[in-house]
Amino acid sequence: MPSAFQFQCHLVLIFLAASKGETRYLEGRDAGEDDPFLLLNEDLKRELSAGQIYRRSLRCIDMLSTEGQFTFTADQPQLHCATFFIGEPEELITIHYNFVNIDCQGGDFLKVFDGWILKGEKFPSSLDHPLTTSQRYVDFCESGNIQRSIRSSQNVAMIFFRIQQAGNGFTVTVKKTSNLFPCNVISQTPSGRFTMVIPHQHRNCSFSIIYPVVIKISDLILGHLNGLFLKKPSAGCAGVEDFVELLGGAGLDPSKMFPLADLCHSFHGSAQMKIGCDNTVLRMVSSGKHVNRVTFEYHQLDLQETEIRKENSIEEFCFPSI
Repeated sequence: MPSAFQFQCHLVLIFLAASKGETRYLEGRDAGEDDPFLLLNEDLKRELSAGQIYRRSLRCIDMLSTEGQFTFTADQPQLHCATFFIGEPEELITIHYNFVNIDCQGGDFLKVFDGWILKGEKFPSSLDHPLTTSQRYVDFCESGNIQRSIRSSQNVAMIFFRIQQAGNGFTVTVKKTSNLFPCNVISQTPSGRFTMVIPHQHRNCSFSIIYPVVIKISDLILGHLNGLFLKKPSAGCAGVEDFVELLGGAGLDPSKMFPLADLCHSFHGSAQMKIGCDNTVLRMVSSGKHVNRVTFEYHQLDLQETEIRKENSIEEFCFPSI
């Protein structure tokens, strides 16, 4: 049976695939109660590319992958609402408050979070983000006009809000800017190809794929000799400052996921792994002494492959197969 995490992320990825024209239909219209996300068709994307500003209302729980102006107006008390924003891997997201009418003194709030939170788990993890967890929240009721524009550190961000009085609400404008060296990324699709580069920076970067996948690393440059090492209880990349690790798990936070393999040294060629976890993460740890680079491609495991792997308890432990 799919986990709750898989089900929630499956809804997210259905939305993202549709917004890229990879699934059938849906019209650019306000969704009803049975439609958790508004899906954008190709005609609407062409209109947006022509310079028009996309506008629509927000729902209590919503997902956006396009620029535009978005308004939420409460028709009844809304206590637990969130909007998830996502861009391409090389994009950052800026959220600007155009208009806010909420009762901060009465318990309403409107907060931007730099990243995503799902069931208490964060992406990027606290280990991989330049800000502390408290600094990643920007509370409108505390900052007000002081900080009306917030830019994310990666291709995902979100808004939490509570509005108790009908008729109150807010309007935000969402824009995207390019990020020359993308670091922490959530993939919009279950397949793709990506090159991660960390140029002489002391930081950790994670690429998250919310699907069971086959991942193939074709090029890794770390400034070391050739080699590929599976993670073992008494082995791995201990003492190595620059390395790549593959992680698998059932949640969003890479720091809480199961380590599957370490790649400690540069190589050219192909290293392939099947990972049957709900979420797969490729994470690069960089000391800042080198220009580290890794190129990889990935695609979703098909049902037959997943069923075969159940014999080896992949759902419980997500053991790799090289």
